[in-house]
Amino acid sequence: MERVIDLDEAVAAVADRWPAWLAAGLIAEPLTWRDEADAWPQQLKTDRSRVNDPDSVGIHLHGPDEAELLVVLYRGGWADVDYCTDADDAGVIPAPEVGSAQAFASLLDACITRVFGISYDVG
Repeated sequence: MERVIDLDEAVAAVADRWPAWLAAGLIAEPLTWRDEADAWPQQLKTDRSRVNDPDSVGIHLHGPDEAELLVVLYRGGWADVDYCTDADDAGVIPAPEVGSAQAFASLLDACITRVFGISYDVG
């Protein structure tokens, strides 16, 4: 897979937001990494040091009233975004191409506002 985005830089954007998420009442699961070098089927790992050739990183957030957001960023420059706010509102949020850590940060912020109805400042 072509390397369009540095996943470690994208994770730094996640780390910048983590305190704001906690303050807003969101619960973040540990990040998950997929290693392209692993044999199929590739297993997700939560320990970055065990990943030699990362091709994706995922974040799973839980919020009030059982709302959930799952975002998986692929180093090829795209993201899969799934959400559920309640039984009548669940699905996929279309994501634009993600060519930088800042674009990923903007995508996260927009999705969190959409799913959890909150906005925040990253300090």
